[in-house]
Amino acid sequence: MSDQKGDADTIAPRAPANSPHGSGSTVGPGFGGSNPAGSTTAGANLLFLREEEIRMAQDLMFFAYRDFTNVAEEVLEGLDLGRAHHRALHYIGRNPAITVSDLLVILRITKQSLARVLSALVEQGYVSQAPGPVDRRQRLLTLTPRGEALERQLFERQRNRLAAAYREAGGAAVEGFRRVMRGIMNETARAYLDNCGTEGTLQRSRAAGRAPAGTVDKNESDAKNE
Repeated sequence: MSDQKGDADTIAPRAPANSPHGSGSTVGPGFGGSNPAGSTTAGANLLFLREEEIRMAQDLMFFAYRDFTNVAEEVLEGLDLGRAHHRALHYIGRNPAITVSDLLVILRITKQSLARVLSALVEQGYVSQAPGPVDRRQRLLTLTPRGEALERQLFERQRNRLAAAYREAGGAAVEGFRRVMRGIMNETARAYLDNCGTEGTLQRSRAAGRAPAGTVDKNESDAKNE
């Protein structure tokens, strides 16, 4: 008796033995197989939901993230900084005078990890701190001119990588990429992006779905390599 794995698994057409896809591989629209006019079925349109396609998506995400971050790490390593420092630079630059608590909402790391990250950035002259105008206990974070120059250098490297990929893929693919990325994000991230650049962005995104207290990413223990 065959296993019941869902419609997407059971209806997938198989490539012939001499197919370049290999014997037993699935073929469908968008994955290198032929799709004669009129042969598309509702099931065929769901081939991208099969396990092997989801695992391929994982590979794509892992490799893209590795190479996207690597172009910035080539600069960061020479400064004894890492990915967590880059993320902090990015979001402080995007939100001048951001509070430490709001930065925690975005990065979702522990206070201890963020303290180490900010300590390095402040000590090296990339970030300045100022007390809040109303609540003097608040720390408002802003990039210094030195920090702005570094953030710009890192941005230019990653922009070149993205721009080349965007040009090769085309506008329709870029729009599809954005929709997929938004679908992966939680409501907090989507709310932040929807209100990016407007007053109250962080407050609205935080209200949309702050992570539960004490919830952090599992790989955040080493701040330099986060």
